[in-house]
Amino acid sequence: NLTMKRSTIILLSVLGGFVLILLWGVGAYNRLVGLSESTESQWANVQSAYQRRADLIPNLVSTVKGYADFEKSTLTDVIEARSKATSVQISADNLTPDKIAEFQKAQGELKGALSRLLVSVERHPDLKANQNFLALQSQLEGTENRINVERDRFNEQVRTYNSSVKRIPTSLVAAVGGFEARGYFEAEAEAQDAPEVSFE
Repeated sequence: NLTMKRSTIILLSVLGGFVLILLWGVGAYNRLVGLSESTESQWANVQSAYQRRADLIPNLVSTVKGYADFEKSTLTDVIEARSKATSVQISADNLTPDKIAEFQKAQGELKGALSRLLVSVERHPDLKANQNFLALQSQLEGTENRINVERDRFNEQVRTYNSSVKRIPTSLVAAVGGFEARGYFEAEAEAQDAPEVSFE
């Protein structure tokens, strides 16, 4: 009878331990799902900010194009860089470091072409005074700030997600559930400050 009680206690302890591990595993999995969803949601905000910049460029190019002596090659560079940047699309469930780097490179090329365009405007005082251009320049400046904010928020969300994916014992649940570390936006070597788009 005593042996039977001991066997029952051991069995209940093992079952209780298994249930606790199972409940912890479910909780860890659900937490990873939530963090993954938050990362994907923040990625959508990043894409939206970059799309806003891409949407401003045709109007900016159109306004600048009206000035006959404006450098055509500069406009062509912006148009081509915009085309390339908008063609690099990354699915929210494929935010690998390589994909983020590819996206960032294309966006960096567009940012560089756009900066060269805005610097060229300095040689055209009448264009700098154009109300349409000034409004677009102001919107572009706000958009660049929004891009920086959304990228920072994305990196913070990825940091939280990656930390959970890599920490033991949650990493075991991540491996079984197919959760993989995601890529960050990295600081651009040549531009550690926000782009200068003010002409005052």
